[in-house]
Amino acid sequence: MGSEEIFTVQEVSQFLKIAEKTTYRLALKGEIPGFKVGGSWRFRKAEIEKWIREQEKQCL
Repeated sequence: MGSEEIFTVQEVSQFLKIAEKTTYRLALKGEIPGFKVGGSWRFRKAEIEKWIREQEKQCL
C-alpha cells in the first residue's frame, strides 16, 4: 500500500474528464469512493478505476 497513488479533486476530475464541481457533488453524495484529509477530498486511483469498471457494468 506504500506506493498507492492518491488523487486530489482536480486530478480525479482530469482523470475522469468531468468538472471539479461534479467531482465534489459525487463525493459528497457518496457516489464516488473518496475520503477527506484535513477537510480536503482525496481519492485512491485503484478505487476510482474499480468504480469506473462498476459504472461500465451498469451500462451493459
